[in-house]
Amino acid sequence: MDGARIDRWLWTVRLVKTRSLAAQACRAGHVQINGVRAKPAAPVNVGDTVRARLGGRERVVEVARLPGSRVGAELAAACLVDRSPPPPPRDRLAGLGAGAGRPTKRDRRRLDQARGRRA
Repeated sequence: MDGARIDRWLWTVRLVKTRSLAAQACRAGHVQINGVRAKPAAPVNVGDTVRARLGGRERVVEVARLPGSRVGAELAAACLVDRSPPPPPRDRLAGLGAGAGRPTKRDRRRLDQARGRRA
């Protein structure tokens, strides 16, 4: 295969869940090929560097292969070389029922302990 559409390639290597989400990210300007903003039909070739802001995270990948169709997770990993920066560390207080409403007494004690206050 000589080249592939960037929206289709993002979908086939499982960087996005659907091809329409890949096209939407391209139209919004979240995808670049070799430093140039890419439209959904932009061609991508082996050796190109793709930068994409997907799911709140910056992904930098190098195209290693162009699969003909959507492939499994193991084969998808072989189709790209991930050069993304590591994700930011998660806040240790974030996992205590965010969005669950008012914290319980037990949650409140854990929060106070994590913040260094007396329980």
